[in-house]
Amino acid sequence: MPQIPEKIQELTVGQLAARSGAAVSALHFYESKGLIHSRRTSGNQRRYSRDALRRVAFVRAAQRVGIPLATIREALAELPEGRTPTEEDWARLSRSWRSELDERIKQLNRLRDHLTDCIGCGCLSLETCVLSNPDDAFGERRAGSRLLVERRASTTGGGRRPSRAQEPEMPCCGD
Repeated sequence: MPQIPEKIQELTVGQLAARSGAAVSALHFYESKGLIHSRRTSGNQRRYSRDALRRVAFVRAAQRVGIPLATIREALAELPEGRTPTEEDWARLSRSWRSELDERIKQLNRLRDHLTDCIGCGCLSLETCVLSNPDDAFGERRAGSRLLVERRASTTGGGRRPSRAQEPEMPCCGD
């Protein structure tokens, strides 16, 4: 990692990218979202203050644990006079973000467990299926995948839809 002499108080975008490990395009994106700031030289080149390194590290650490950029921006905006986050700031914010992350982990675990229950079924219209399409009108009539059966029947029998008695039974994990 290239060292930047202490006497240099401003970094080019390339220097900031090299030191932070973030791509130049990511730094431009962070700037467009108000997460970091630069000034423009007379030649219209970006210059970042040295504290941008800590802000980029803060943003990247928060992103790695799944915090949305909008939430990160709100956290940075709460700091007095737009200062760089300190270790104490990180500790306070990470405590407040923990419950949000715990809830997301619970949701993902539930989704994973329900996905495992439904593998191989493919019906996705059972009343008890958590992954089903909530607007599935066919699922309200009966369990199993009926749309495909009814479409096939309607194209073969002169456009008539079969009655329920004519529909073939399709085994399903919830039947």
